[in-house]
Amino acid sequence: MAPEQLRVLITNDDGYQAPGIRALAPAIAELGHDVLVVAPLLDESGVGSARAGMVGRPIRTATEVENGVTYIGIDGTPALAVTLAADGAFGPAPDVVVSGINRGHNIGVPIFHSGTVAAALTAAGQGTSAVAISIDSEDPSHWPTAAAVAAEALTWIIPEPAGTVVTINVPDRPRDQLAGVRHASLAPIKRSRITGTTGATGEPMIELTAPRPNPVAGSDEALLAAGFVTVTPIVGIREVKDDTAATALAKGLSR
Repeated sequence: MAPEQLRVLITNDDGYQAPGIRALAPAIAELGHDVLVVAPLLDESGVGSARAGMVGRPIRTATEVENGVTYIGIDGTPALAVTLAADGAFGPAPDVVVSGINRGHNIGVPIFHSGTVAAALTAAGQGTSAVAISIDSEDPSHWPTAAAVAAEALTWIIPEPAGTVVTINVPDRPRDQLAGVRHASLAPIKRSRITGTTGATGEPMIELTAPRPNPVAGSDEALLAAGFVTVTPIVGIREVKDDTAATALAKGLSR
């Protein structure tokens, strides 16, 4: 492997056969990196960082080769794909992770529910930098635009400190019709609601909320709607350097 060549893990939550990952992997491979694709066998959208039920049992896999790229599907979540790759299940551990291209945007504070974003945060927890990339459509027409943005983002993140994570949303437009690239805050939105009940016992149902007419200025929601690529650096679990809670608990227990 050439010194400048890195091992790049590509994963997603839409499945290893999804069009987004099939557009992303060749774009990263064209940069000359050693590409490893490991993603769920089936759609695992919205699973967050779940790995439940995966400990102590064999994990079923499937493999396909398309245009010189090998795609490995696992019976598990994106976070599990990152964990397995980091632990050497598919050869050398990755130097960096790219998660996507997710079908549909990942915006606002609730992005922690996203399997796409959680894969990137799982990588960061292992000391590996990662890019999570999503396209603003449930039925995209311009995968190459998002793939080009992801490739550029990878080039940027490589020299950054280990564990750096950015989540990026790309409008579903031709590249020359993008409004630009902007840093974006996470919109303070509620992404789900109870829509009613169904069945004889009245089970609750959840659906995602529609875009709002007046999003917060400077947020990922507002900038994406205006045609900008949104870039938001994020961090995962990190302790607060404050012992107030422990002191209060100790005091209470000593009574």
